[in-house]
Amino acid sequence: MQRYPAMWQIAAGVVCLIGLSGPANADASSQAILNTYSDIALAKYEDALTTAKVLDGAIDKLIAKPTDAALDEARNAWIAARVPYQQTEVYRFGNAIVDDWEGRVNAWPLDEGLIDYVVAAYGTESDENTLYTANIVANLTISVNGKPVDVSAITPELLSSVLHEAGGIEANVASGYHAIEFLLWGQDTNGTAPGKGQRPYTDFDAADCTGGNCDRRSSYLAAASDLLVSDLEEMVSNWTAKGAARAALLDGDPNAGLSVILTGMGSLSYGELAGERMKLGLLLHDPEEEHDCFSDNTHASHLNDVIGIRNVYLGTYSRPDGSVVQGPSISEAINRVDPNVDAELRAKLDATLASMQALAKRAETVEAYDQMIAEGNLAGNKVVQAAIDALIDQTRSIERAVAVLSLANIDFESSDSLDNPNAVFQ
Repeated sequence: MQRYPAMWQIAAGVVCLIGLSGPANADASSQAILNTYSDIALAKYEDALTTAKVLDGAIDKLIAKPTDAALDEARNAWIAARVPYQQTEVYRFGNAIVDDWEGRVNAWPLDEGLIDYVVAAYGTESDENTLYTANIVANLTISVNGKPVDVSAITPELLSSVLHEAGGIEANVASGYHAIEFLLWGQDTNGTAPGKGQRPYTDFDAADCTGGNCDRRSSYLAAASDLLVSDLEEMVSNWTAKGAARAALLDGDPNAGLSVILTGMGSLSYGELAGERMKLGLLLHDPEEEHDCFSDNTHASHLNDVIGIRNVYLGTYSRPDGSVVQGPSISEAINRVDPNVDAELRAKLDATLASMQALAKRAETVEAYDQMIAEGNLAGNKVVQAAIDALIDQTRSIERAVAVLSLANIDFESSDSLDNPNAVFQ
């Protein structure tokens, strides 16, 4: 993700106001809220891991016996795996352990020519990336910073330690959900016209190979899937009872922990989702700025981000198995101090959810997200802008929640697309 200097700074005193009768109860209440927040994180990452393992199994089946049905099964498993993972993204901002790790599993956009074949319209070189068309699948050796690198054996270790962000370039995304997405769907060459990636199953069929190097493409897909599972196992461990991410919250200043919750909510709402993932693409009318660009699943990923924000505020998460993880929430803390602000923020979260559900419904029944942001599509643009406006509006209420709790120096992620749109075109 692109980063911009934080422009939203909310400063107040450091007086804890959320207790029932003084500082001791305030700390106890804060600890309960942070426990709920951590329990939900653990449950979500566990569900992300479970669905990634299902995806891994479907990929193994595809590689063992490539068919249209097997490819569809793997694609459906990828889409299902995105649901719990996207709901964890609110944990990224404010939690350094998560933010440092996130680029390994969800980095985008990617220069797909690093990984595999691309259409001629993609071009052959980039001023910003010497590995723009390195095509690891087709080559046993590539050059990184002028030095030859052996890529003959495609392993999880090669992807994670050598190829991911090779040359220090963020667009060299060698691992994670989007590398897997590209391998399963292939490029979406339709622009803002209907259609998604259409990679044939025979791209994985060594006996009837299309695209060339089917054995290496299969090896790459298998390695990326195995790596995703191990990366998610690491993050699950970080949120267990003795995990580092949980300890960083619970062993520190309770007010700092509450700040983490609101930082995640505000940063994902404003700079990341409203800005980098939505407004930027709308300003440019560019389908390359679509988050799940190969599969046309962007609407679902955006919706699940919004659900994740709401989850942490309300302190409740409904798991795929029907069980519910819930407990004391930051909503309750704010309600004890200023019920009006809590009611306002709840209403804004509901309004954002409704706007994003409307966007998702349009994507599923009328046109894909990349068509919605096309130049001249006034109706589609309007639906996307409505969701952006709702995200911005709910961020204003998150600011008020910060003030109610008298938390100090919270920085929300920003985006030029919202704060300085002219810079986008320079």
